[in-house]
Formats: sequence, structure tokens, C-alpha cells
Amino acid sequence: MPGSRPLFNLSTLALPVIQAPMAGGPSTPRLAAAVSSAGGLGFLAAGYKSAAVMQAEIEATRELTGAAFGVNVFVPQPSVIGPGDMEQYALSLAPDAGRFGVELGEPRHDDDDWDHKVDVLLQKAPAVVSFTFDLPDPAVITALQQRGVYVVATVTSMPEAVRALETGVDALCAQGPEAGGHRGTFHAAGPAPEVPLHAILEELSKLGAPLIAAGGIVTAEDTRAALSRGAAAVQAGTAFLLADEAGTKAAHRTAMASRRFTGTAVTRAFSGRNARGLHNEFMRRHDADAPYGYPEIHHLTTPLRAAAAAAGDPDWLNLWAGTGFQRTTAGPAPQILAALKP
Repeated sequence: MPGSRPLFNLSTLALPVIQAPMAGGPSTPRLAAAVSSAGGLGFLAAGYKSAAVMQAEIEATRELTGAAFGVNVFVPQPSVIGPGDMEQYALSLAPDAGRFGVELGEPRHDDDDWDHKVDVLLQKAPAVVSFTFDLPDPAVITALQQRGVYVVATVTSMPEAVRALETGVDALCAQGPEAGGHRGTFHAAGPAPEVPLHAILEELSKLGAPLIAAGGIVTAEDTRAALSRGAAAVQAGTAFLLADEAGTKAAHRTAMASRRFTGTAVTRAFSGRNARGLHNEFMRRHDADAPYGYPEIHHLTTPLRAAAAAAGDPDWLNLWAGTGFQRTTAGPAPQILAALKP
């Protein structure tokens, strides 16, 4: 039975590189296992999945590797959207849904099967568990640590970092605005801090806690720069989107390699929460009228996004990617991992 402190430590990694958890498909057991087996730390993404599916992925990853890997969980927050704003946004999306012959989804609020996921994490005790969007009750963190789990909190500012350390987490994942996908800020409604990653690292290094640098990490040079500013490891997501083992949608892969998409932007139009992705037509049409409202808007747009993915149409699909997406390469995950080695 594990002791009262985590068995894993960032210093034990052969390579100080973590494959970021990417909810919505890219993070697979194959990808996590390949990265961990090659000396990094692979991650599963539990967001948008039931506890049962999360458990199955943990078990599948353990069948593929004996190395440590992590699981990321979204922390639920109260609803922030009013019915009027939801109805108005749904009306603006109706022509897009009609384009693909689908009905919009039910804009419901839920907790992403939170309690059951905590139970599974305590039972299965993966080496690392990270939390995004907020902090769990300190009792949850203590219980995980007593099972030998290393607990990480995603933060975007000094106030969030201080709060996280007060709850007893073992390390901080400092996410800069350069990162692809959802911003990890605790604020469900409103812009996230725009302080560049290097400045966040320099500020948070004063706290003395182990830091994981996330945001724009796609090359060995990026890794070295983050480590030189106090990070113990880097977390790269966009760099692994084109990995052979990733579950990235075909339309997303094609868009990443296309010269048509030349930049990224932050939007809440797809999910009701700020997230960075390739700047496409859906974002151009709906950025101005999209309200904050996660996960209601995520559920509202799910059928539309699924239809766009099935049709191979990247303009109505959330193409999450960081600012360094043009420097990514395709290939086996161990090869991508090696290219990030400092």
C-alpha cells in the first residue's frame, strides 16, 4: 500500500517533458504509453468522458506500459450563463446546424461525472493527477496523496498559484496564453491573464514550488528556455497533435499542415470558455456574439462540431492549437518527444 506521500517526482523523469492532456480525442492510451515508455510523462484527458471510460483508459494504458503516466480532470464550477443569452446564441447557431443537417445539442450544465471520477482516481491511483479550471477540496488532494498520487494544479497567475499551494498540491502547471486549447484559469467568465509564459515562470519561481511550463512548447529550444526560467519540466500538447498515436481528428490534422491557417486566436464560441485554436470561419462569425457559459455551450455545439468533423470541414470544427503550431511535425510520439529534449 502506498505511503502518505506521492511516489512520483518530476526529478525522476528521464526527460523533463510531459505530453499535455488534450480532451476531445487527441490524448489516447497509446499516446500516453508511448511518451511514458520513451522517458517522458504521458497524460490521459478525462474531460468530457464518464468515470467508466476514464477507468477503462487508465487500465488500457497500464497494459501498454509499466511507466508512470498522468490523468487530467476538469474541476466543475457553477453555471455562469443566463437562459436569455443561451437562447440568443442558439438562434445565431441555427443556420450553421442547418448547414450540416443536425440539431443543436441540449445546453445543460453538469459536473462531468466528478464524484465518480474522484472515486476511480482513488481506486486506480495513477502516478500523477492534474486538475484544470479550479481546485478540488483539499480533502481530495490529501486522499490522492495518501494513495501515492502526485497532484498538480493548472494555474495562470500568481493568485491562482498561491491558492493552489494552500490546498497542498505537489506542483504547479504554469500555463501561458500561448497554449492551445482551454485556458486553465479559475475564472469561468472573463478573459484569462495574458502574461507570457516566460514572465509567469519568473514570477512563480519565487514560490519555490516545482513548476511545469505549458504554452508554446514545440522545440528543444522552447524546452531549454522554460527550464532556464525555473521550470522543472515542460508540458507540450500542440507538439503531439500530429503524433501517429494521437486521436486527433483527420480534419484537424489536415488543417494543422495547411498553409491556409496562418494564425491562432482565443475564442469562447465553441465551448463557452476561452480556448486557443486555429482561426477559422466559425470563430470569425461567432466570437462577437458568443457568451460565457461552460459547459452549456460545449454541449450546445457538440453535434455541429461532430458533423463538421465527419464532413472533413475544418471551418466549423474547434481546431485547438497553440501559437507554435506551424513548427510541429508528424511522426511517432517517441520521435516528437526526442525533438523536445533540452
